[in-house]
Amino acid sequence: MKPRIILATATLADGTPLELQEHDGRHALVVHGQQIAGASTRTAEEECARLACAPFRPVRQPKIWLGGLGLGQALAAACDSLLQKRATFFVAEPQQELVEWQKAYFPDGAFMKDTRVQQETDASASGLGTHRGTLHAIIVHTETAPIGADGKSVVENKRWLTAAYDALQPGGLLAVASSRQLASLGRTLERTGFTVIEHRVPSSTTAKRPRLLPVWLARKGKPE
Repeated sequence: MKPRIILATATLADGTPLELQEHDGRHALVVHGQQIAGASTRTAEEECARLACAPFRPVRQPKIWLGGLGLGQALAAACDSLLQKRATFFVAEPQQELVEWQKAYFPDGAFMKDTRVQQETDASASGLGTHRGTLHAIIVHTETAPIGADGKSVVENKRWLTAAYDALQPGGLLAVASSRQLASLGRTLERTGFTVIEHRVPSSTTAKRPRLLPVWLARKGKPE
């Protein structure tokens, strides 16, 4: 059996230790022994990004904002979904170690290679406020989303959700993927003003009986 190798470590804003692990050529972000990004989240992250980007394939200059970098899996899927040369992918990642790990361990990934990617460090409501009314889609995975001052994922913060709504263009999408069911998220999104559809996507494309993971697509404005 091949061992799990800890390639690098960091400390999250709330004091939680974060590890970058490698096992048999596969990488994972691990917190307290639990994988928050890697093979267990890849399918959901990629499908969330594809669903968020699909309506904007005809747009000449789509603007996509990702809350958290993780391993870059959602970013890669978004970049592959929208091939427009004038597309922009804003990656808001306050954890500088994650950026450094991309440089050290994933130099051929979209974060490093795709010139349309722009890094931001403020993933808070204030950071979203700089994009007011301009974004086509916002993509977040709850496990790799930045942690707010209250110690919770930003998607659990009503002020952040309001800022996300304001940052989107009319018809824009907030796409949220998760490895667990969040019973109140759909209702909270609706109270913020979104029209919400919940999808279920498989946790793996190869497993015989994969778990179904939730993806919420929250649209600014009502369907025509």
